[in-house]
Amino acid sequence: MNKTVVAAALGECVHVAGVINFLRLAETAGWRTVFLGPATSSREVIAAACREKAALVAVSYRLMPEPGARLLDDFAAAADKLRSDGVRFVFGGTPLVAKLAQASGLFERVFDGSQPVEDILAYLRGQVRREKTSDDYPQTLLERIRWKDPYPVLRHHFGLPSMEETLAGIAQIASSRLLDVISLGTDQDAQENFFHPERQNPRRAGAGGVPVRSPDDFRQLYQASRTGNYPLLRTYAGTDDFIRLASMYMETINNAWCATPLFWFNRMDGRGPWDLEGSIREHQKLMKWHGKRGIPVELNEPHHWGLREAPDVIFVVSAYLSAYNAKAFGVRDYVAQLMFNSPPGLSDAMDLAKMLAILEMIAPLEGEDFRIWRQTRTGLLSYPLEINAARAHLAASIYLQMALKPHIVHIVGHTEAHHAATATDVIDACRMARQAIENACRGQPDLTADPRVIRRKQELIEEARVTLQAISEIHREKDSDPLLDPSTLARAVELGILDAPHLRSNPFAPGRIRTQVIRGACLAVSKTDKPLKERERLHRFLPEPILH
Repeated sequence: MNKTVVAAALGECVHVAGVINFLRLAETAGWRTVFLGPATSSREVIAAACREKAALVAVSYRLMPEPGARLLDDFAAAADKLRSDGVRFVFGGTPLVAKLAQASGLFERVFDGSQPVEDILAYLRGQVRREKTSDDYPQTLLERIRWKDPYPVLRHHFGLPSMEETLAGIAQIASSRLLDVISLGTDQDAQENFFHPERQNPRRAGAGGVPVRSPDDFRQLYQASRTGNYPLLRTYAGTDDFIRLASMYMETINNAWCATPLFWFNRMDGRGPWDLEGSIREHQKLMKWHGKRGIPVELNEPHHWGLREAPDVIFVVSAYLSAYNAKAFGVRDYVAQLMFNSPPGLSDAMDLAKMLAILEMIAPLEGEDFRIWRQTRTGLLSYPLEINAARAHLAASIYLQMALKPHIVHIVGHTEAHHAATATDVIDACRMARQAIENACRGQPDLTADPRVIRRKQELIEEARVTLQAISEIHREKDSDPLLDPSTLARAVELGILDAPHLRSNPFAPGRIRTQVIRGACLAVSKTDKPLKERERLHRFLPEPILH
């Protein structure tokens, strides 16, 4: 089958960015492309289409509609024979000129800049234009990632204080066709006490998200999403009754993937009833449950340390422990969460180095039985309050994240510092994110090649190995793996091998560590603010034989 597309900016129009982008997408969809350039006459376009035996001709015009109308009339007359021979025509331009192109009757499809990238790709891949159903939009995470390639899947958190608001908002977001995954934000009682109405407090309903109280509530939320681009749904793993919740999530919303921490959502952070060691065991069981069923798992672990101002090395160590545990407990598809800007104040270079250190350390774990999917996001606490500054921060952060070529971009709404995102806020954030992603995909420079980034990445890897060795040395059961043993992992926190300044006065951790952001990196420091290497920091409180 001939799959050649000839494209040009028509007439006196010299704006070719849209044409180039269309051809880039066409190449992704398997087309051979021929670009004729700016300001191309109708005669030149038709001649090239004949010469190249084109199956598709794409023209663009982005100037005033009055001359555009005359030009389109002339082009339609010149193209009439080619159209009768079966050549197809598409047009791209501003909305006013696009209306004229639509009225001409020549063009099979007209693009005015409002169409999502995935719709253009679907057209180029030969998918029939008709009313879309869920069959047109992949309904598992891995299928959605492959379908969106080379663009990342987009995810955003959403949950308002009432079911009515949340249902309407989900339908509005789905109808926009901008978001691939809606992460349902449920309130604290839903996370901790869903199966325990006697423990619920009606006065707390809606605190932190939508107050779902029954499986039917979840089914209603899922049904609200069955429109537009049929986004995937996922939600919190909860802080108690983990497997019972997981089973209910799969039955009601087809939970796209599980997200669970390793050390958190327990009495240490005040979000659940379990002690530290017990919750680690429960989270490992939860990984195993999902792994047996082939459901992807994300460990939303390292950012909890970063948000509590732990040094970058502990952020990296916790990310490695997360991937290591996921693989050991049977997870086949692992979503590696990489939250930038945590803590706020990191430089872009040092933040990127930290993420590259994580990816390099977990890469050897990957194989046929363990695939790693990169998910990036902006830091929860990093947004400025002023809305225009927040918008700029969202776009700049996501542009930086694209250096990692993420499979998933978790958009954190620009209103985060002021209020929970409404449906309109989510849609606005998606538009900003998509533009930043589009800019990066057009040819972002290689930010990972910066010598400062490379040096810091290597430094973090070396330091992280010291911390991991210290955890191994405190292990008491020599016939088991220290990095998987809940009692050893809990003891690593209790001793302060893994520590954060915000854990001061915590019954499960010393909280003695001090940190500062120095030259863009978050470092452990002494009482005199001198930066400490890991070996020096650990020697201050661990017995001498531990770090020989």
